[in-house]
Amino acid sequence: QVQLVESGGGLVQAGGSLRLSCAASEYITSIGSIDVMGWYRQVPGKQRELVASITRGGSTNYADSVKGRFTISRDNAKNTVYLQMNSLQPEDTAVYYCNVPWVGTSGGGVYWGQGTQVTVSA
Repeated sequence: QVQLVESGGGLVQAGGSLRLSCAASEYITSIGSIDVMGWYRQVPGKQRELVASITRGGSTNYADSVKGRFTISRDNAKNTVYLQMNSLQPEDTAVYYCNVPWVGTSGGGVYWGQGTQVTVSA
């Protein structure tokens, strides 16, 4: 069963914008609580890297490479996290993954989204 549903990737020219979204299923919130939600990206042959994260209270953290261009936000009522990507550059091309750690009374874990391809052409 898919617990995180991502959408919004695609092909865009350099300088363009895309908005990613990731919705966490009710199952996750039924087994635990979610504080931080984040976005990672990965290109072939490289490690997955953090792009941005946001706490339930709204505190954000960004990779230096995307500061000033990307904005992460969330809707706690919908358990959904968004990534607004502006001024996209070819080096932003990657598969983007939603990341949602959870904590419950019996333990915790991390869910990853299925990944969505973002391709930026020069």
